[in-house]
Amino acid sequence: MIKNITSGINAYFGAFSLISKLKLWNYFAIPMLISLVTAILIFGSAYTLSDNLGNFISKIWAWEWGKQTFLTISTLISALIIIVVGLILFKHIIMALSAPFMSPVSEKIEIHLTGNKTHQHRKTTFFQQLWRGIKVNVRNLIMELLLTIPILLLKFIPIVNIFSTIMLFLVQAYYAGFGNMDYTLERHFKYKESVQFVSKNKGLAIGNGIVFMALLLLPIIGVILVLPLSVTAASVKTVEAIQLKNNT
Repeated sequence: MIKNITSGINAYFGAFSLISKLKLWNYFAIPMLISLVTAILIFGSAYTLSDNLGNFISKIWAWEWGKQTFLTISTLISALIIIVVGLILFKHIIMALSAPFMSPVSEKIEIHLTGNKTHQHRKTTFFQQLWRGIKVNVRNLIMELLLTIPILLLKFIPIVNIFSTIMLFLVQAYYAGFGNMDYTLERHFKYKESVQFVSKNKGLAIGNGIVFMALLLLPIIGVILVLPLSVTAASVKTVEAIQLKNNT
């Protein structure tokens, strides 16, 4: 697991040069625009909702003493909840809508790595790729929310909330990596087979997702570059994992 996580992270170091070498930047124009617009809409809305949610949560505290302290804590936790949910929605929206543009990118990377231009992949159209992206990301969104909600509740427990932050980050990372890997997997496997493949290669998904989430911490430029770099890195490692599976 640790080895695969490290491998998933290390793949980013060659991503920028590989994009330039294969002249892939044009493919990322629309996905980068989708990413930027989605980020503005989601996080702009989240900023205006944090105070309202904080006031709503603070009503749980029925006593006068400590009311202001609880309101402050509620506002902070509300901001965290909104940021987390915003990140979840952001990544699944951009990965779903970008699927038809990312699949050709991963295919070109696979041809470059394997040298095989005649490999018989599953043939899919633009709309099939879009539907696959929506299907995968809706499934991942539901799974991620089911895991995230109880983890967020742990934020109210002192000391435990430290570990819950790590758990929360790893859950987000896994599903981000899952989405990036599926751009390659959709040519090789059906939906359920892809879910099984990623489950067996959790480390690669987490490693890819860790850098994906870290890039989002960079103002503006992170939102713009997150898909090109993460999809390229994921494609390289997914192709390697598929070849390893086929050779065993």
